[in-house]
Amino acid sequence: MIVVIAAASMALVGNPPGEQAATAGQMLYWVAVPYAALAILLAGFCYRVAKWAWSPVPFRIPTTCGQQKSLPWIRPSSLDCPSTGVGAVARMALEILLFRSLFRNNRAELHDKRYIFGESKWLWLGALAFHWSLLVILLRHLRLFLQPVPALVGMLASLDSFFQIGTPELYISDVVVVCAGLYLLLRRWRDPLVRYLSQTADYFVLLLLLCITGTGILMRYYARVDLVAVKRLALGLATFHPVVPAGLSAMFWIHLMLVCILAIYFPFGKLMHLGGAFLSPTRNLANNNRSKRYINPWNYPVKTHTYAEWEEEFRDKIKAAGIPLNEDQSDGTISTD
Repeated sequence: MIVVIAAASMALVGNPPGEQAATAGQMLYWVAVPYAALAILLAGFCYRVAKWAWSPVPFRIPTTCGQQKSLPWIRPSSLDCPSTGVGAVARMALEILLFRSLFRNNRAELHDKRYIFGESKWLWLGALAFHWSLLVILLRHLRLFLQPVPALVGMLASLDSFFQIGTPELYISDVVVVCAGLYLLLRRWRDPLVRYLSQTADYFVLLLLLCITGTGILMRYYARVDLVAVKRLALGLATFHPVVPAGLSAMFWIHLMLVCILAIYFPFGKLMHLGGAFLSPTRNLANNNRSKRYINPWNYPVKTHTYAEWEEEFRDKIKAAGIPLNEDQSDGTISTD
């Protein structure tokens, strides 16, 4: 509530000359709601990442599926079982950019009381296409928030519309993100095992992302919007001098509210794997447990009772039982806890 009030107050400071003053209701859903959604996104994202970063990881626990570095004549697997920081960075890069672990994923099915194992490359391809398309779409939207538009953003838009189909030109990422999203959604519906494991949040995120992309596609190819008004609103929000220009359509408002819902939900759901993937100790650590010893710094001190102390304490009873004494041995310990 404080964020909403602050954003609305900042928005009411003033409008540029010639700009008609917006009503309180317009400032609420065109200005205050986006600012509140952004504040929740940033605060929640930073809190979750900081909480994970502060979690103690005293030991190296990377998941490996290759030969660990050991003897000189045994060839280690530098990517599947990295023993250096460079290898761990390369492994993380392949994981973040190409979903390498998902590429190696196998599928098991029961046929005639026998397990049949096979590849699951369609899932990898659909997930990779979906994420990369969303990234391209996000980068293309930077043209609405930056003036002048960076050359890299313009180049990306040109490559995305390489085939020059229709007017306005069809973006490849629009087609790919819808096809990949529908595949991931239908996979959850049709596969009994995946449907059994799926939760409401899994369907909610996919449907929300498809609705956002769907309204965006409708605005570009069918329900046209005033791009000048949209950019004025976006630039005003980005520079903290918001204005509400005339010409903003209802379709654009629906699109904007869906984006705000996604931003608010982001820190509280599974979408936080965007930040958690970089902090996973099973991925971002080198597996050098054989070459370096790690001692848990959080171990509390434990009182020990050496063998020499034990022998001295029960000397009379040991002699009475006829057990030989070994007064020279003093390196063994017996814990009293």
